[in-house]
Amino acid sequence: MTVRTAIVGTYPPRHCGIASFTHDLARATGSACIVALHPPGTPALYPLEVSHRIRRDVARDYRRTADALAAEGIELVSVQHEYGIWGGEDGARVLDFVRALRLPVVATLHTVRRTPTVSQRRILVELCAAVDVVVVMSQAAGDLLARVYGVSPARITVIPHGVPDLPRVDAETVKPILGLRGRAVILSFGLIGPGKGYELAIAALPDVVAAIPSACYVILGATHPDLLRREGEAYREGLVARAASFGVADHVRFVDRFVGPAELGRWLQAADVFVTPYPDLEQIVSGTLSYAIGAGKAVVSTPYEYAVELLADERGILVPPASASALAAACVDLLAHPVRREAMGARAHRFGRRMVWSEVGAAYRALFERVARPHPQAQMRALPAAVLDA
Repeated sequence: MTVRTAIVGTYPPRHCGIASFTHDLARATGSACIVALHPPGTPALYPLEVSHRIRRDVARDYRRTADALAAEGIELVSVQHEYGIWGGEDGARVLDFVRALRLPVVATLHTVRRTPTVSQRRILVELCAAVDVVVVMSQAAGDLLARVYGVSPARITVIPHGVPDLPRVDAETVKPILGLRGRAVILSFGLIGPGKGYELAIAALPDVVAAIPSACYVILGATHPDLLRREGEAYREGLVARAASFGVADHVRFVDRFVGPAELGRWLQAADVFVTPYPDLEQIVSGTLSYAIGAGKAVVSTPYEYAVELLADERGILVPPASASALAAACVDLLAHPVRREAMGARAHRFGRRMVWSEVGAAYRALFERVARPHPQAQMRALPAAVLDA
């Protein structure tokens, strides 16, 4: 990494998708330091690479950290944006931070809403205006940013969500390791909470099991830490009760923990079909879907924005939202036709090679170099005419 870069986002041991992304981005780019956004009520123990900590709800931490990064010789700051990880209403403190920075800034957007509230739209518009380049993870997100938020396409760069470089293997060779020998495995993973559509998948299971008696739906992941603090395990317990009410308790397996990359890779490799039944069709990025594509899985999904783009060209099957029967029919079709399932997974795996972290890290490094150290000719072209004529 030739540009001395700081990456700002949530960070392990925090259990969330952006924390994992920040960690992987730092490794892939060789970034100099990490700034952890720290939510209240959680342990403050971070690994050594975390140089600074911003307490989410402590206003003075934002300017203090911005000043410290400049003093330490940081040349560029990579900011991860999602409304909930920053302090203030709708994460408005991100604006305090980027405006206090006296450095080039690249903002990676993990959420771009099609129908934002007035506050959300204002914050994202002002953030995009305050930074040098905005990174989105799909072309759909870039188009939405330009159309709904009025951001110039010239300021937008599309870099895919990074994924591990997993080889494709025969799922039957991995299933015994996980206690799934002889099962037809449907997998969803991620932090457990409302909005993931697990209720729909469980409702689809009776039809799946009727056609494929060996079917097992694995829900992999810990309860979201914010939900756990508020409600304990009530939501997960509700899913367990739902499976029992549909008579499929023996066909649903909950793996109640946050798993590391190696174990996650094994679960992905053991899956026959991957499912993202999200009810929110505005979802503009999904790390879990990215991982499934990178692992070469046949996917069934509701048609949210990101899925429509990634599953094009027969890399997956899209089903109507809220239709348990359609979800079941698609899963049964893939489980019953291994040749079709294999071909779909192979197409996904080929597409996913552009998303592996070595490729994504190289794209970010090139972007950081361009933003932090623009070519002299580019600088001349960017100067106002009055300056050029002086």
